[in-house]
Amino acid sequence: MISIIQRVAQAKVTVNHVDVGAIGPGILALVAVEKSDDKPQADRLLERILNYRIFADADDKMNLSLREIRGGLLIVPQFTLAADTQKGNRPSFASAAPPEKGRELFGYFRQQASLVYPGSQFGQFGADMKVALINDGPVTFTLRCN
Repeated sequence: MISIIQRVAQAKVTVNHVDVGAIGPGILALVAVEKSDDKPQADRLLERILNYRIFADADDKMNLSLREIRGGLLIVPQFTLAADTQKGNRPSFASAAPPEKGRELFGYFRQQASLVYPGSQFGQFGADMKVALINDGPVTFTLRCN
């Protein structure tokens, strides 16, 4: 699985002009499922997102995790992260999970996030979403769990 995490001052996701998820300070995580992914990778990615130290401590060093600051978590499915962009001018989605598998594993990821980090917010798998955010820093990282 792949995730782009961004430290945000705020973020929200809208579907059909309705806000379906919104957070204040915390992490916006865009998440993609690849063909070879399974539940252990989803569990590992979630733990990395929750424990990745990207928030400032008292000395202004990135030493605190989302759990430690008790920030918001907004998770948005984004299959385009699985694109192969190495050749040509058009992305290939050959490594992306088929929609059925992507929906199933994202659903599992969502369920686990809700259990281990109550208050998590989510985008909708397969929907045309509008994502708005204020990146704090900016601070952005790519996390991969293969």
